[in-house]
Amino acid sequence: MPETPLISLDHEELVIRRGRRSGVYTIVAVHSTTLGPALGGCRMWRYESSADGARDALRLSRAMTFKAAACGLDLGGGKGVICLEPGRAPTGKLRRDLLLDFADTVNVLEGSYITAEDVGTGSRDMAVIAETTKFVTGLGRKRGGSGDPSPYTAQGVEAAMRACVERVFGKPELKGRSVSVVGAGRVGSQLTKRLSRAGAKVLVADIDESKRDGLTKLPGVRWTDPSSAMLAEVDVVAPCALGGVIDQVNVGRLRARIVCGAANNILAHEGLADDMAAQGILYAPDFIANAGGLINVSLELEGYDAAKARSGAAGIEQTMRNLLDEAEASDITPLAAAYQLARRRLTAAR
Repeated sequence: MPETPLISLDHEELVIRRGRRSGVYTIVAVHSTTLGPALGGCRMWRYESSADGARDALRLSRAMTFKAAACGLDLGGGKGVICLEPGRAPTGKLRRDLLLDFADTVNVLEGSYITAEDVGTGSRDMAVIAETTKFVTGLGRKRGGSGDPSPYTAQGVEAAMRACVERVFGKPELKGRSVSVVGAGRVGSQLTKRLSRAGAKVLVADIDESKRDGLTKLPGVRWTDPSSAMLAEVDVVAPCALGGVIDQVNVGRLRARIVCGAANNILAHEGLADDMAAQGILYAPDFIANAGGLINVSLELEGYDAAKARSGAAGIEQTMRNLLDEAEASDITPLAAAYQLARRRLTAAR
């Protein structure tokens, strides 16, 4: 398979800098500021090269544009990446240096990009970044922020799942439905807990076996490995780790009726949405289903209100229901309908 081009699509800015403290590459991609400043998380991850980190930032920032537009936020799309060296997650002075170097990169963009937490970072990291830049959200509650956004992301995914279950099975109730949660990080764990409380039968998987005991104590929850979870014969499979987990190799082996998860860019390429539709699998566009976290941190920019965050995440159910109606009426995939919704708003703003 040919290598994906480094720069594609129509991004506004790409900043790649080697940190003066850590010597590690920090990257910010801004896809669009048509609707407002680009808000997107800072991902701290291991990449084979800085070029791979840039590709990830470009891909993720584009998804953030459509996520913000589709859920009605006056924000653009951006993403930050800290390219880690192989080995354990950094701690102590090295971690602090990495975060401060990333803050320097954020400042280069002079407010066109606002950062937040993402895979590999949390509210404590945002507090370090905030020492040298004001363009940051996702701070802890004691600092006037919203804290961990994962409960709101999980709430939104559950809401989207109800709309999908209603479309496929006739009723939105999750009680008795079988769901495979692939990835038990902060969002996947929260989603597993919510599904257990809703009475679903949950199969959960993660590469980190230490998460097993805490989750399998929940009613209706069983543990398996990630490969088995992705291909399990269940009503819903919910990818909740990194993106690209559905590809040309495994798409034909999926046995779920619905794919609805929290991961960004679940599909290795967008044509797979057509493949799933041809197989009778309902794919919930990830940038709709996982928008609860973005809705939550966006409220920090106007004065945080947890009730508004919960209401916004709950509203994803109706947004998904409307998308499914539009897709059915136009004989297109839900992913195509989601892009149409976002593009209408972007076009109107331009």
